[in-house]
Amino acid sequence: MKTVKIVGVPEHFNLPWQMCINNGEFEQVGIDLQWTDIPEGTGKMCQMLRDGETDIAVILTEGIIKDIVGGNPSAIVQVYVESPLIWGIHVGANSKYQTLADLENTKVAISRYGSGSHLMAYINAQNQNWNTNNLQFEIVNTIEGAVEALKNGTADYFMWERFMTKPLVDKGIFRRVADCPTPWPCFVIAVRNEFLEQNKQTISLILDIINNTTIEFKDIPSIDRTLSLKYHQQLEDIRAWISVTKWSQKRLDEKVLNKIQKQLFDLKIIDKIGSLSEIIKTV
Repeated sequence: MKTVKIVGVPEHFNLPWQMCINNGEFEQVGIDLQWTDIPEGTGKMCQMLRDGETDIAVILTEGIIKDIVGGNPSAIVQVYVESPLIWGIHVGANSKYQTLADLENTKVAISRYGSGSHLMAYINAQNQNWNTNNLQFEIVNTIEGAVEALKNGTADYFMWERFMTKPLVDKGIFRRVADCPTPWPCFVIAVRNEFLEQNKQTISLILDIINNTTIEFKDIPSIDRTLSLKYHQQLEDIRAWISVTKWSQKRLDEKVLNKIQKQLFDLKIIDKIGSLSEIIKTV
């Protein structure tokens, strides 16, 4: 049995992985796929890839591209979710800020530097024609940390996946003032280069199994109810999420990679453009 460590966020996007593991599909081909939830998100997962604490990460596209260009010895082997991530922009329920325009020059809560919540703050600022040099950050690590920061005023707004944050809006803890979709596919599968070189067949098998599940995922009977119960979401919200989410079984397109890198470079998030062969590897 080949042991493989994999990490991802504890969100509805990753239920296909849990289903394949629970069904014993990886074990059937001799793979002990050990999944670990990482609520801190992409910045933490990038560090785990760098440190060899995980072999694979299901990770935000812009975050891993930034980190690979910055020296992370890993590569993207496939797009996992083709559709954009819809980031909700949230303030505390009792915040004085009412509109997105009100948030210019205020402090944004982020899980950590290099995370999606950090990078998307720049994308949002650019979309609004704000001066990105004026962005201020408060590191909160997790959603729970963001709740505390917005409540006690150490941060003014927080960007996180809209549907996963909806229960906090429903409970009157957060108020959503706007949405900010990523202008590219949201999740990719990244593998440490050293592990990939030594285990190409294993990675190929893992991709085959997860791809067979994601192709049919939306057609699973009562999958909306399963997701609703597991992730404590309203059924109508889950159905809305399913309708806008599209999984992928393909490589990241070179044009899309160039578009992402150009935007990150223009925002001074990366200081150089990485090569296709450096960022994307074929299994």
